[in-house]
Amino acid sequence: MTGLALGCRINRKSLFDRKHYFYADLPAGYQITQQRLPIAVNGSLAYSICVGKKPAQVVPRTVRVKQIQLEQDSGKSLHDDLRSQTLIDLNRAGVGLLEVVLEPDMSCGEEAATAVRELQLILQALGTSQANMAEGQLRVDANISVHHPGEPLGIRTEVKNLNSARFLAKAIDYEIQRQISELENGGEILNETRSFDYKLGCTVPMRDKEGKQDYRWFMPEPNLPPLLLYDSGSLPAGVDPQQVINIDWLRERLPELPSVTREKLVRQYGMLPEHSVALLNEVGLLEFFQNVMKETRAEPKRVTSWVLNTFLGFLKQQNLAVSESPVTPAALAELLDLLDRKAISSSAAKKVFEELWRSEGKTPTQIVAEKKLELMQDPEELEQLCRATLEAHPGVVMDLKKGNPRAINKLIGLVRKTTLGRADPAVIKEVLERQLSS
Repeated sequence: MTGLALGCRINRKSLFDRKHYFYADLPAGYQITQQRLPIAVNGSLAYSICVGKKPAQVVPRTVRVKQIQLEQDSGKSLHDDLRSQTLIDLNRAGVGLLEVVLEPDMSCGEEAATAVRELQLILQALGTSQANMAEGQLRVDANISVHHPGEPLGIRTEVKNLNSARFLAKAIDYEIQRQISELENGGEILNETRSFDYKLGCTVPMRDKEGKQDYRWFMPEPNLPPLLLYDSGSLPAGVDPQQVINIDWLRERLPELPSVTREKLVRQYGMLPEHSVALLNEVGLLEFFQNVMKETRAEPKRVTSWVLNTFLGFLKQQNLAVSESPVTPAALAELLDLLDRKAISSSAAKKVFEELWRSEGKTPTQIVAEKKLELMQDPEELEQLCRATLEAHPGVVMDLKKGNPRAINKLIGLVRKTTLGRADPAVIKEVLERQLSS
């Protein structure tokens, strides 16, 4: 399914190989992989990066997928420098994993991080992996080399086991600068394996790839036969469909991929492409947005703004996942309805949201009533307050008549203060201008 989603050619016959090397985290002394004939080849991963500030420009990029293979995971070495010890965690040694091998088509950490994030979304949409990097369900090895334009690719280093997109970007950008600096100072780049020290923000050597990790040779895996897949035209007669993989059957049942979802969001709600990217990038945020849309009469543009700015801002501030939010889609929808029918002002809506975040169980309507945040509905009362403000501040009125446009804002502020923020600034301005001209 992953191969089909990435536009790969699926090999109907793929083979398993043994890769021999000795390392403490691989107790068998070899790793089963697919070196010669992997399950899927020659695909591509499309992703987009946002360039510049507001308005951001979404620039499409593509990285070629060389192959997708099945192989065994190794264990994990835990280096304890204080005690000069290395501990070995063998819990995952021998467990099967899917490896996606990309071609060297990216040129900076941000591109790599964005491509990996897109791959993560695709895997989650397919259900082939939960792809939670923090829990080790998706890890990245980054191969980095530098060269002058027009020259062959330089000697590469490999940064192993990166467990977050942010660390991936930082590790790549650091390694690019380290290699450039090394070469400009007359040094040479070693073909080595490195790890990223997130505390120091730099890469450090792990082991020499050429010397200590010599694969010696590959051989066909003697205990595993070729993996055979079929399409609708090659299914053997009388075979039980449950006992074989039919590539065409899987292709027809692929779920909607993130790129299609983003296009639909832009088309359906008229949102900016970068907003559709942001909605998909946070787990559960798209579902939250769609649930708010189902229950509110507010315009999609307003809902998008509140979800991406206010709601997501509060989540990030407190390092919470969408599923941990104290504010439900129904509560936000009710709040936006109050705002939409001008029952409350924008500033009052922000106060209500803050209260919703602190007080689970209360509804926006209850909070508005308790805090007396509803907008003034009596036009005569507002007329009187505006007239009283003009009479009490003749200096500001004179300033306005002399041509100072800022004076009107001061008058609006004074009226709002009198109404405790319960009057719409636009309506106040309209009343004041009418009274001044009469």
